[in-house]
Amino acid sequence: MEKMIEVHAIEKKYVKRKTNEIITAVNNVSFDVYRGEVLGLLGPNGAGKTSTIKMICGLLQADAGTITINGLDIQKSRLKALRHISAVLEGNRNLYWRLTVRENLEYFAGNRGLSRKEVAYQVNKLVEQFQLKEKENELVNGLSRGMQQKLAIAVALLANTEVILLDEPTLGLDVEISYELREILKTIVKEEQRTVIISSHDMPVVQDLCHRTVIINKGTVVVDEKVENLLKLFETKAYSVKLDGVLSVSQQEQLHQRFPLSSYESSSHEATVAVNLERSEDIYELFDLFKTEGTLVESIDRTTIDFEQVFMQIMKGEKQHAMV
Repeated sequence: MEKMIEVHAIEKKYVKRKTNEIITAVNNVSFDVYRGEVLGLLGPNGAGKTSTIKMICGLLQADAGTITINGLDIQKSRLKALRHISAVLEGNRNLYWRLTVRENLEYFAGNRGLSRKEVAYQVNKLVEQFQLKEKENELVNGLSRGMQQKLAIAVALLANTEVILLDEPTLGLDVEISYELREILKTIVKEEQRTVIISSHDMPVVQDLCHRTVIINKGTVVVDEKVENLLKLFETKAYSVKLDGVLSVSQQEQLHQRFPLSSYESSSHEATVAVNLERSEDIYELFDLFKTEGTLVESIDRTTIDFEQVFMQIMKGEKQHAMV
């Protein structure tokens, strides 16, 4: 597959104003994005994800490493490289509030050197596609957040760049608008074969749209894998065990020590253990733990897992690893 973006060993450090302490936000991050791919770029708050996004968009300069877009080094050929990417960054809407929906689309097309006549068909198509027809002559500052977000994405698409970067595209939207936006993006990805990078805390968006995910934590890449592979990996390991009785404090300590990613919930007479078993034979060790105090197993089932659970398990695993 053809590489559209190559991020190689980038680093970014900041200096705290009051203490002059040097903080490493991004440390030796590398990954590729392929033409026509939808990549999820994820990470908890403070992980270095936002700095990485800004470096890809040319808003920050890396202290070390390289970023190329369509073969162009962003530091050596910044303007040429950035012609291949458009972005909608969370908190930085690419819109003029005192222009109407249609005027925004035509204005930003003009910034790219295109006349109204040249973009008329595409503007009409985007207005219909994003269900903005009834609002096309209204000022942006009078629109709902959902309508503004849809217009911001439409403006980015109108640029006809090979790469679209969407930072938290569904943040703050209600369920209906979020679902509608996901369906629109799925159609665009399928029909236009754009390369899309999505940064989101909305895991259904990632599971629904992304082919692959790169997860950054504490400034480094901890996962670079296809979404379907991660779901399969965790699904084969995830079990829910219902107990006829509760675990003692000692058993609970042993459970969390031996199976760090496990969880335990109990009521007065019964309990449920959710556990990931890395090896098939680990089931015997788990049952031995129950056997020590005669805790009876009522049922054991494979757990249906979604990508939010996968993400939380990965982050929990990273935290446990850091404590060792």
